[in-house]
Amino acid sequence: MLRLCTRCLLVLAGLSLVALFAAVLRHPAPALAAQSAPAPSTPSSGAVLQTNANLVLVDVVVTDHGNPVLGLDRDRFRVFEDGKERPVVAFDRHVPAPGVAPQLAAEMKAQIASLPPHTFTNLPVYPSTGVTNVLLLDALNTPVKDQQQARLEMIQYLSSIKPGTELAIFTLASHLQLVEGFTTDAARLTEVLKSKKTSSSQSVLQEPQDSSAQTQLEQEAAHLEQDSGSPPEFTIESIEQFEADLTTFQTDLRVRMTLDAFDELARYLGGISGRKNLIWFSGSFPITLDPDSSQTGYRNTESYADEIRQTDDLLTAARVAVYPIDARGLMTSTTLDVAYQPSQNSMGASGHGRGSSRSLGGNINADDTKFLTQNEEEHDAMKIVAGQTGGRAFYNTNDLKDAVAEAVDNGDSFYTLGFVPRGRLDGHYRRVKVEVGGGSYDLSYRKGYYADPASKRSSHTPGAAAPLQTALLHGAPGSTQILFAARVLPSTDPAFAAVKMSKDPIGQMVAGLKGPLHRYMVDFTVDPSTVAFPEMPQGDHRASLQFVLMAYDPSGNRINYDDRSFQLNLNPQQYAFTLHYGVRARLALDLPAGTGSLRLAVLDLSNEHTGSLEVPIAIPK
Repeated sequence: MLRLCTRCLLVLAGLSLVALFAAVLRHPAPALAAQSAPAPSTPSSGAVLQTNANLVLVDVVVTDHGNPVLGLDRDRFRVFEDGKERPVVAFDRHVPAPGVAPQLAAEMKAQIASLPPHTFTNLPVYPSTGVTNVLLLDALNTPVKDQQQARLEMIQYLSSIKPGTELAIFTLASHLQLVEGFTTDAARLTEVLKSKKTSSSQSVLQEPQDSSAQTQLEQEAAHLEQDSGSPPEFTIESIEQFEADLTTFQTDLRVRMTLDAFDELARYLGGISGRKNLIWFSGSFPITLDPDSSQTGYRNTESYADEIRQTDDLLTAARVAVYPIDARGLMTSTTLDVAYQPSQNSMGASGHGRGSSRSLGGNINADDTKFLTQNEEEHDAMKIVAGQTGGRAFYNTNDLKDAVAEAVDNGDSFYTLGFVPRGRLDGHYRRVKVEVGGGSYDLSYRKGYYADPASKRSSHTPGAAAPLQTALLHGAPGSTQILFAARVLPSTDPAFAAVKMSKDPIGQMVAGLKGPLHRYMVDFTVDPSTVAFPEMPQGDHRASLQFVLMAYDPSGNRINYDDRSFQLNLNPQQYAFTLHYGVRARLALDLPAGTGSLRLAVLDLSNEHTGSLEVPIAIPK
C-alpha cells in the first residue's frame, strides 16, 4: 500500500509541475536574485556511507514452473556466505506496477501532451518498477538470417509490450553501440528496430554457415596429395591445421570482443541504480574453443572460463542479470540440410589414420558429433553466464518474442536481500547461496561477490559513479529525484528577440568545435517541492542548485557541455513566490550543425539529488 501511495504522490507532483510550467509561460516573472555557488565538495566518508558500502545486495528471482512467486516474507529467505548463514538485514519486494497505473499514465500523458512546443519534462509517464531492460542485438556472433528473424520477433513483441516497460537497445558488431536510450515509448523502439541502425550485417570474424568452400579446399588437397605423393602431414593435415589455426584466431578475437563489450556494458549500467535485465540475442559464444571436437590431435584448444568469470563479476557488481537468447532458434544438425556435403577430414571419427576414416558414414557421424558438441558448449556458456548473474538462458525455441516477454516478466518480479559480510573485507571471492523455505522453487541470483574494501579501488567492480555523472550518461534513464520542465530552442527563435546575447563562445569544449556554431537556449523550470529549502534562523530559505547541459553526437561522443551553479537565499516573500512559480534558470550552449542529443541535468548540492532527461537535436547546416 505504501508503494502505491508513493506512486500516486509522484503523479500528483508531476501534474502540479505541468501546471506550474504553464503558469510560468502565462505570467512571466522576474528572475530571482542568485549568486554563483561554490563547487560541491566531495562528501566525507561517514559511518552511513561505510555501512552502505559493506552491505551486499542480492536480487533473487523466485519462480514456480516458470511463474514468478510473489508475496514471500523476509523470514522465508536464508542467505549463506561461504557456507555460513548471514542475517538478512535488508529486504524489499519488487513487483510490477498495480492495475491503477495505466489510468494514472493516461492522465499523465494528457497533461504532458498539453505542454508547449519544444518543451520537455523528466516527469515519468509510468511509475517506476525499479528495473530496466537492455536489448543487445549481437551481430558479431550471429548469422545474418538469424539477426533478421530476431528483429522481426522483437517488433512483434513490442506490439503487445506491457505499458511502462523501460527498454534500451544496444548493438554489437565491430564495437558496442547504444542506438536507443532507455524509453517506455514502444513506438519509438519499433521505429529504431526497423531502421538502418539495427540492420543485419555479416560478422567480420564469423565464417559463412555453409561448408562448401572448406570441402572444396579439402578435395583439392586430396588430389594434390595423390599427384605429388607428398607425406600426409604436408598436405591434407597441414591444410586442416591451417584452417584450425585460422578458426582459433577468429574465434579468439570474437570472444574477446564480446567480453570487452560486456565489460563496457557493466561499467555503463553500473552507474544506473537498481536491477538491470540484459536480454542478449546471440548465435554463439563458446566457453571452450575446439576447432574440431572430433579430433584430439590438434593443439588449438583454449578456455575462456577465467575471462568469463571476471566479466560475470563486473555484471553482478553492477546488478545486471543476463538473459541470453539463442537467436538461431530450434537447431537441427547440418547433416540434415539438403545442401550438406560431408567433410573430407583425414583425421575422421577415429582421430588418426586414413582409409576407413574417410568413409562417408564416418564423416557424417563426425560432423554430427561436432555439431552436437559445439551447440552443447555454446548453450552451457549461456547457462553459466545467466546462472552467475541471476538471469536465465533461452535456447531451442523458435518463439523468440515469447522468450523476451518471459525474460522481462521474470526479471520484473524479484526480491532484494541485503546482508553484512563476515569479518574483514579481504578482497577474496565469496560464494553466496540463497534458500527459500516452504516450497520447492527455482531461484536465480548472483552466486558470489568480491569482498573488496570500500576505501580501495578494485578491478572487480565498475565503481560507483557520482550522482551527476550518472545523470549525464548518454542514453541512461532520466533521473526523477528532482522534477523539472525545460524549453529548448535555438537562440534565433522570436522568443529571444529581446534577449541580449553574449558574443563570447559558450561551452567547455567550444574551442575544439568547427564552425559555424549555433547557440541553443534552455529554460529550466524546477518543481520546488523536489528541492531542499532548509529554513535559516532568520526565517529565510536557502537552496544550492547546479544546472548542466551536455551535448552528444549520434555515436554517443561528447561534443560540448556547460554548467552553472546557484546559491538561492530567499526571504519569506521570495520563497512564497518560488513555491508558486518554481525555480527558474536559463543556460546556453554553442553547438555545430548535425544531429545528436542534449542531456539536461539538475543537481541539488545539499543532498546530491538529481533530475535529468535527454532530448534530440537536429541543427541544419
